[in-house]
Order: sequence, then structure tokens, then C-alpha cells
Amino acid sequence: MPNLIRELRRREVFRATGLYVGVAWILIEVASVLLPAFDAPDWVMRTLIIIAIIGLPVAIVLAWIYDVTDKGIEAQGDPTDTVIVPFGARKMDFAVIGMLSVALIFSVYLNITGIRSTVTEEIEPVSVLIADFENKTGDELFDGTLEQALQIGIESAPFITGYRRDAALRVALSMQETNNILDEATARLVSVREGIKLVMAGGIEEKNGSYTLYVRAVDPKGGEVLASVDVGAKSKLDVLAAVGTLAGDLREELGDDSLDRKKLVTSETFTASNLEAAQAYAKAQSLQYNGKYEEAMSFYQGALDHDPNFGRAYSGLALSASSLGRIDEANELWDKALENLDTMTERERLRTLGLYYSRVTRNRQKSIESYRALVEKYPADDAAHNGLAIQYFYSLDFENALKAGGALLEIYPSSVMGRSNYALYAMYASDFETAVTEAKKVRDLDPTYFKAWLPVAAKALADGDIGAAKQAYDSMSQAGGRGELTSALGRADAALYSGSFEAAGEMLRQGIGQAEAAGSQYYLSTNYVALADTYVLEGDSTAAIKAVEAALAISGGLSRQVPAALIYLQAGDPVTAKAIADELANSLQPQSRAYARLIDGLIALDTGEHVEAINLISAGARDADLWLLRYYLGKAYFEAGYFAEALDEFLACIDRQGEAMSIFLDDLPTYRYMATVPYWLGRAQQELGMQEAATENYTAFIKLRPEGGPLADDARQRLP
Repeated sequence: MPNLIRELRRREVFRATGLYVGVAWILIEVASVLLPAFDAPDWVMRTLIIIAIIGLPVAIVLAWIYDVTDKGIEAQGDPTDTVIVPFGARKMDFAVIGMLSVALIFSVYLNITGIRSTVTEEIEPVSVLIADFENKTGDELFDGTLEQALQIGIESAPFITGYRRDAALRVALSMQETNNILDEATARLVSVREGIKLVMAGGIEEKNGSYTLYVRAVDPKGGEVLASVDVGAKSKLDVLAAVGTLAGDLREELGDDSLDRKKLVTSETFTASNLEAAQAYAKAQSLQYNGKYEEAMSFYQGALDHDPNFGRAYSGLALSASSLGRIDEANELWDKALENLDTMTERERLRTLGLYYSRVTRNRQKSIESYRALVEKYPADDAAHNGLAIQYFYSLDFENALKAGGALLEIYPSSVMGRSNYALYAMYASDFETAVTEAKKVRDLDPTYFKAWLPVAAKALADGDIGAAKQAYDSMSQAGGRGELTSALGRADAALYSGSFEAAGEMLRQGIGQAEAAGSQYYLSTNYVALADTYVLEGDSTAAIKAVEAALAISGGLSRQVPAALIYLQAGDPVTAKAIADELANSLQPQSRAYARLIDGLIALDTGEHVEAINLISAGARDADLWLLRYYLGKAYFEAGYFAEALDEFLACIDRQGEAMSIFLDDLPTYRYMATVPYWLGRAQQELGMQEAATENYTAFIKLRPEGGPLADDARQRLP
């Protein structure tokens, strides 16, 4: 043994091993910090450690066989040979000791400062569904109250997001698994279907005036209890505060290390100061979710009667008032909600601000900022990801809408709404393959989700397959309700696109009857707008004006005002069109101002002011780069004799035809606006001497207008 140790020393094996261990140690410590920062998968770190371990015996063997001398790396010689180490034996010892010391110091530093833990520790997002509490007290005041308070409390953890209980009930009803009760068994079934990771089931008991609250977190698939907590309340007045403590205990059990017990008071878990307000708020939320806005407003007001500083009740009341068209009242209520922002949790504040900027001021950029902050602070918040994606969408930033929508699906792949929105974003971005693929996934999750047929119809129309588009709309009608109403509009829109004006008019008149029977003012006015377009195509300006006036009498909004202005212009009434433009110009919303400039530009175009028209419409496109502005800008360039510029705009219309599927971004079909693009593209190509391409486009347009018409007849005459 002494001879072996002596030989190991002579062959520098101990020095080489020490040097190897020091270098490997430092490399692994550095990798433990850098790899998580670049989102490297866990297997990369494991592989590095395995390589380092395997490399140790290899280094020992190499040190035994080879030696580093002043002449370079050589095979070990006779023990009597004199070996000259390049740096000297003592210097090599110091180098090894120094390397090991650096490795030790670096490791201790990382552990003391917590750098490694702060970089690598990341809790996976958790979605939670809270089942109905088992109320053993006999006091109805606790029914539906504690669940809402607990959800807001646990959502203060950045990685937890509560699944809407009313949405879960709707899913359960579609599965025929409940009679309006969300007990633990039903909640687990819904969670398995929706991909929810945890079910929380609990209850409340009373004994001699004091209360005990208990909750357990359950794996919905296997039923395993992952966490269980209980707290006491000395009296009924202390129950909400006890829910706050319960929420804090659950957050800690689930791994939340951001909890500040000093701040864990009732206002941090639920913004109402008493049970009556909390119960009324919970009922109002459910009613609002199910579209019962009048009843919801009554319960929101009841919550405010019990707690006048209940900020979220004001915002809920404002949303319901806005949905009922009571805009002035809604604006006053939003002001009250903003006054009470300090009564909300941070999560509630950001959600409220995101909604306010979106619904009231239409300030998309501020809304995006709020939702970005919400996503950064609460990465598991599905409403935050969805809200951010929607704001990007309405800002016409379809690329970022897809990214934000994709981020939501990475966390919640079973979200029907999230995947449907993702499919629609792809459709608007003219990525029809992705849109159809994702829409199929939506129908697999929920066959009744009618919007999942819209991308199918869009792709069929883009491919020129009118029959397939009609089949998609027929399938959509099977969903009932809004599916039937949208389907009727879609079939009429496809008929208008393909030149079947008489059939389209009949469909729309039937659609008006359907919308009236359903009590839907939105669909009713939209049908009247499409009917007005039909009359224009048939050359009946008087009937078109009557139809559009009927639409405007029912409801306003861009999807009614803009087509109305276009129809007034076509009917020779620029004064009324100008009045609409002036109203739109006074809006903070860029899209409204863009359409105002479009109308002003078309008025100028009608009077022969071509350059002024181009300038106005171009300015509108800078406000909001909308499909309809590109279409009319192409026509303005053409009439002004700028055929290359016109060609570019019409090609852009084809590249962006997904937007034409619903030019007002409300998911209601308007593909009929695409019908004349091939004709105008052909005209521009012909003027530029591109006769073969022009002929191809004329032929495509004539195929869409087999029954003729002024433009179709002109296209036939232009064929060689």
C-alpha cells in the first residue's frame, strides 16, 4: 500500500484528481444558476452531473498513464526518470488548493445569498375548483358565501387560479351530472374533464356560538387528499376573517412562500366587510355570468347596501349596466369602483383596471399594461392571459394575441374558451390551417361550442368552396341559441359572397324573425345591416336606407354605424354619412377615428378629390390598420390613377382575408366584402399590363357572380 500511494504521488494522480474535482464543482455550481435562467430542461443539469461523475475515474486513469512535463503531455516513464513539472510541484499544489477553495467559497456564497434558490425555484401553476361547502350550521347566510371568499383568498398566491364555480356548474349540467349542486364528486368530474388540478372541498360547523371551518385539497383523478386545514371562529362576525386564515394555511400547504401573515386580514381575502355583502356579491356574480344582468344588478346593489365601500361590487354593477346599454349609469359606477380600488386585493385591482380601460375608455394600450402586470405577478391567472390576448387582438396585433393565447393553453390545455379564442386569432391572422386544427380540438372538448365552426367556414370560403362553408354553418346551427343566429347570418353572408342576392335576402328576413323571437337586439340589428347590403347589391337604395335606419334604431356601434355610412354614401346622402363620421371622430378608440377618416375620405372621393381621399384614408390606417381601410384605399388609388399602389392594397386584402371574415372583429360573418376584391385586383393588373393575371382574377370574380351584375358584366367584357 505505501508503494501504491508513493506511485500515485509520483504520477501526480492526487493533484490531477483535486484539480478535476475543483473545476467540475465550479462548473456544476455555475450551471445550477445559469441553466434555469435560460429555461433549460431539468435533464440538462442531470446530464452534466452524470458526465462529471463518469469523468472522475477517466481523469484518474489518464493521470496514471500520462504526465504533464516541460516537453508537453507524455506517457509515464521509468520511476527513476526525472520529471520536470512545468509550474513546479509546489505551484501545482497551490493551484489545486486554490481551485478547491474557490469552489467551496462559491458554493457557500450561492447557498447563503439564496441566488440559486431564487432562480431555480418555480412553482407550477395550479388551477383550483372549490366545491360547495357543507353547511352544518343550518344558517343559510353561509350558503354560497364562503366559497367565493376562499377563492379570492387563495388567489392571492401568484401560482393559484380559481376556476369559476358557475362555469363549472354549466359544465356539470352539460354532462348531466348535477341538479345545480357542485358537491365534491361533481367538482371532481368537472375537474377531470376541464384539466383542473385541485378540488377544494370543505364545510363549516357551529357549536355553542363558535364555528369551525375546514377544507381539504383533493386530487380530482385519484381522490388523494394533498392538504387539509381547519380554523376556528369565535363568532359569526369572525367567520370571514377565519376564511382568510384558512386561505393562508392552504397557500402555505401548497408551497406559497410569499405569504405575509401580518397582512392576512379580511380585506386581503374578501373585499366585503360582512357576510351579507359577501353572499349578495356571490349571487350577483353567478347571475351576471349567466346573462341575467337586471337580477345581478339587484344583488350587487344589495351587497353595496351592506358594505358601501365594496369596490368589486361597483365594478360588477358597472359591467351589468353596460351590458344593458345603460352607459351613463355604468360610467358613474366605474368611477365609484375606481374610488374604492384600495379595498381590493392587488389581483382584483389589476383585473378591474384592465376591464375599465377595455370597456370604458377603450384605451387598449393601458389595458394591455394592466394585463401584462397581472400576468407577470400571477402567471397562473387564466383571466389575465385571456384578457391580454383579447386586448392584443382588438389592437390588431394578431401575432401577440396568438402568443398570449398560446401561453394560456400551455397552462390550461383543456380550456374550451381559451382554445376557441386561439383558433379565432389564427383565423383572423389568415392562418386557416392552424385555425381549423385548433377548432377541431375545441369541438372535441365541447361539441356545442358554436364558434368552433367559424374557422371551418372561413377556410372553405377562402378556398372558394361555398358548399363546404354552408355545411359548416349548418353544423353550427345544431348548437342552438347563438349558434342558430350566427349560422343564419353566415349562410346569408355566404350567399351574398357568391352572388345569390335573392336567396340571401330571404335568409336575412328569416334571420330577423329569429332574432326578434330570441330577444337579441345585437343579432337583430346585424341582420338589418346585412339586409341593407343586400338591397344595395340589388340596386334598391330606398329599401337599403330603410333597413339601415332600422338597424341604427335598435343599437349603435361600429358594426352598424360604418356600414350605415357606406350605404348613405352609395344612396347619395353624404350629409348623414358625415354626421356618423363626426360622431366616430370624437372617440378615444383608434378604430373609431380610423373609420371616421375612411368616411371623410370616401366623401372626398365622391367629389373627385382623389389626393385628399388618399390622404384621409391613409391617416385612418395609421390610427388603426383595418382591412376595410385597405380595401377602400386601393379603390382610391385606382381612381386617382396610381395603379401600382392600388395593386399593393388589393394584394394586402387577399393576404389578410381572415380579417374580412368578420371585419368588425365581433365574430359575425362579413366575408361578402371580399367578393369584389378579385375584380379590382384584375383592374389594377390590367392597367399595369399584367393581362394574364387580370384574366385569372376576372374569371374568378365571374364565377362568384354567375347571375351577372354591373361589375360581373364589365369583367366579362374585359376578358381577352
